[in-house]
Amino acid sequence: MTAVTPTLDQRFADAMGAALGPDFPSDIALAVSGGGDSMAMLTLAHNWTHVWGVRLHVVTVDHGLRPEAAEEARMVAQTCAELGWPHSTLRWNWDGQGNLMDAARRARLSLIGRWRGDIRDVLMAHTADDMAETFLMRLARGAGVEGLSAMQPVREVFEPGEARPMRIVRPCLDMGREELRHYLRVLKGTWADDPSNEDDSYDRVRARKLIARLEAEGELSGPDLTAAAKRMARAGEALRARALQVWKEIAVEIPPERAGDLLFDQSAFQTIERDTQLRLLAAALQFVSGAEYRPREAPLEALLDRLLGGGGGTLHGCELRIERGRVAIFREYEAVRDTVCPATQGALWDGRWRLCLDVRKGTELRALGDDGWAQRDRTAPPPVPYHAARSAPALFDGARLVACDAVALSGGAAPVFELCRSGRKGLSFAAFLQSGPQTG
Repeated sequence: MTAVTPTLDQRFADAMGAALGPDFPSDIALAVSGGGDSMAMLTLAHNWTHVWGVRLHVVTVDHGLRPEAAEEARMVAQTCAELGWPHSTLRWNWDGQGNLMDAARRARLSLIGRWRGDIRDVLMAHTADDMAETFLMRLARGAGVEGLSAMQPVREVFEPGEARPMRIVRPCLDMGREELRHYLRVLKGTWADDPSNEDDSYDRVRARKLIARLEAEGELSGPDLTAAAKRMARAGEALRARALQVWKEIAVEIPPERAGDLLFDQSAFQTIERDTQLRLLAAALQFVSGAEYRPREAPLEALLDRLLGGGGGTLHGCELRIERGRVAIFREYEAVRDTVCPATQGALWDGRWRLCLDVRKGTELRALGDDGWAQRDRTAPPPVPYHAARSAPALFDGARLVACDAVALSGGAAPVFELCRSGRKGLSFAAFLQSGPQTG
């Protein structure tokens, strides 16, 4: 008997069931740019709701980078009106700082995160082709297992100040770009082609064209790269389990005053295999700094070599030191020296520390620094050593230190800060290791 190939609608339903079932939410958001992939996803989701009765909410982000973008947003809005779903257009203007593509991606997530309200799940139309292109681009940059791992079908994104995370769902990861366009053509759907998809100045466009050439020559195909990315994801899962096991053996308990730091046994760390050393070190730097991604491999390897030689160093906004046979990883003072914000109850400082107290107007949050350290109670031993305390969050009234959990003050004071890792209160390093890194 000849096997029946599932339709695209069935594959979409299966992907949604695996990601969100069996109890689907009442409302789901979709990020739709107007391109072929996202417009096909919109149509698939619309047809899927006929069975499951879920309400859709559609959003388009106009990055202001192309004059055609506004018209594409209107096309999406018109399609949504025809289908009976609400649509919103969000606009962003680049300030010219940093990498454009990375800035646009971050802005897109932030804008959608604020727009979604109580909706948890946001569908994005990444495809198998996107996965293959990402694998090739990261391979060219020398990425390791994590960087080469396949995109996750479901990924939680934590934004500072959000009550709960946004969950990105990618139901089209096993679908090809051409499949989705064929689906639209059969249903007489519309979409817009972005001319930047032919611009060789973008890494992704060059990767796409390279894959096409390799396929034409019979050397390597997009599905080959996608399969390799999935194998890397499986390998990463096993390696994370090993790192978690090692961490439980070498971790040193952190006193409450050093809640933002990590400590582990130096001798025990030196005896484990290098890949696990690198994995633990990278995760620790990302965890302590609150960074979205892990550090790059070359500087990470160099830092590990210094650490194994008994030295320390700085990387990824963190500093490493040897403290009486223990490795200490804490926030680098230079990374937070100029981080200042008005003090209000619930204010988030450095993306990690939330102020617990209601304080008087005019106070501000900044790193303790040398001026705050000089105001400590010198009759009591400091709960945190000087080199780590300088980067701790502190409450100031002008030049006067009001409160800091990292130092003792005359008369004492209750803890004034709670640690919130990327908006996640109380997340342990072990849980962070187990959840794995963000890989796109």
